[in-house]
Amino acid sequence: MENHKRTLLLFDVDGTLTASRQNLVAFMGDEKLQSLINFALGYLSNLTLPCKRGTFVEFRNGMINFCPVGRSCSQAERQQFSDLDQKEHIREEMVKHLREKFTADGWEFSIGGQISIDAFPIGWDKRYCLQYLEKDFDTIHFFGDKVEKGGNDHEIYSDPRTIGHRVMNPPDTKKQVLELLSQNGITL
Repeated sequence: MENHKRTLLLFDVDGTLTASRQNLVAFMGDEKLQSLINFALGYLSNLTLPCKRGTFVEFRNGMINFCPVGRSCSQAERQQFSDLDQKEHIREEMVKHLREKFTADGWEFSIGGQISIDAFPIGWDKRYCLQYLEKDFDTIHFFGDKVEKGGNDHEIYSDPRTIGHRVMNPPDTKKQVLELLSQNGITL
């Protein structure tokens, strides 16, 4: 095990949930936050979807998460929205409008998971953590599902400092991680 003492297994939600994260309110200010949130709520209120289920805006330390169907939706409602979004590009269209209005204010937007959109300061995407990890680790693997351009995993997946792995779901992630560890002589 001596040769594996510098092996880091890190499963982070957004790349900013590390000890070194910054505070979104302090960085962007309430005026920019409220302007963005008010616009998004107005936009979401004009969407007609099969259902809406509450918690459309979730404020996190390093980002704001917008969810057209609402984070309180059931698994079936989540899938229903995801299927509709694949056909009608609901989130893609919303991201287009958000970028047009807020990029000049320092915001970036990406499609996340099946049902949401992430808003964060430019430079605070999932690559944010790499500035700290690359100091201590020569090889950094990243596993993500939304790796296509516009997805919230794209930037870190395609960053030259990482080896990107596209995954389909949690069981696929587990399978790929275990295979990689086994290839490197690490068994759990």
